[in-house]
Amino acid sequence: MIFSDEPAKGWIPPSIVAPFICIFLVAISLLPTDFLLEDLGMTDAQGSPQGPLGFCLMLASFIAMGLAVFAWVRWVEKRSLASIGLCGEHRFKKFLIGLGGGIAFMGVIVAAIGVSGGYEVGDLFPAFASPAALGWIALLLAGFIVQASIEEIAFRGWLFSSIMRRWNAPAAYILTSAAFTFLHFSPRTPLLMLAMTFVFSIFACAWVHRSNSIWGVMGWHTGWNWFGGTGFDVPITGLDSGLPALVVKLAPVGPAWLTGGGEGPEGSVFTVALLTFAGLRLLWLQRSRERGGSGAPRSEHQP
Repeated sequence: MIFSDEPAKGWIPPSIVAPFICIFLVAISLLPTDFLLEDLGMTDAQGSPQGPLGFCLMLASFIAMGLAVFAWVRWVEKRSLASIGLCGEHRFKKFLIGLGGGIAFMGVIVAAIGVSGGYEVGDLFPAFASPAALGWIALLLAGFIVQASIEEIAFRGWLFSSIMRRWNAPAAYILTSAAFTFLHFSPRTPLLMLAMTFVFSIFACAWVHRSNSIWGVMGWHTGWNWFGGTGFDVPITGLDSGLPALVVKLAPVGPAWLTGGGEGPEGSVFTVALLTFAGLRLLWLQRSRERGGSGAPRSEHQP
């Protein structure tokens, strides 16, 4: 088991069933609020938020998703929040370290694309000319904390630990990542973006497996989304915040495989390569520790 060895007092679903339950819980929690936001004009027909207010109001969907997962854990599986990764000491410090790591990863990706000729550089720090824009950027940080943290609780916390309890680590990695990728799929999604989504989930699973909590990866996911969506006036997962860049305005001029095209830097081949390397590195470190006979959970702040 991972996170906590406390026994579940309720029903833990079979491993092959757990991803379908996860997809169902996400669907019943996200769809009603998504339809409501579309009726209010806060999102378009594809579910993309309309400006920074739309981004913030999308939190209602993720809050509903978090409540659905917490209800399942509390009333069906009857186990504690510690058993889904909300455990360990120095939680805030772990989150902040992860936050910095996510920002750094995104900065490295954007720099690599830029050095490769994928971006045309525009104004520096344009957001600082608008106090209102800075206010929205701060609100988006709070919003991404909620959004990214709930996604990590649902997938790398609850789903990953449920499968680990009934099966084994390889199954938990593959089934968790398959469910996560499926829920980010649409017919318009480029294959490179789907590959990125899958390898990101493997990386995140490896992080929580090695660190034995989800606090760090919650911070990493937050920093990645926030800095990607506000730092450079480029989309994040195909969504545009509609705000001036916090750091530098960049305009994609290279091929989509390099810049990510309409998906933003997440869809770049550099992102797939970096996340694949980071995930394999964490898997190798975890495997080396297990072969060395040290199976006890880590207490350090980093994976």
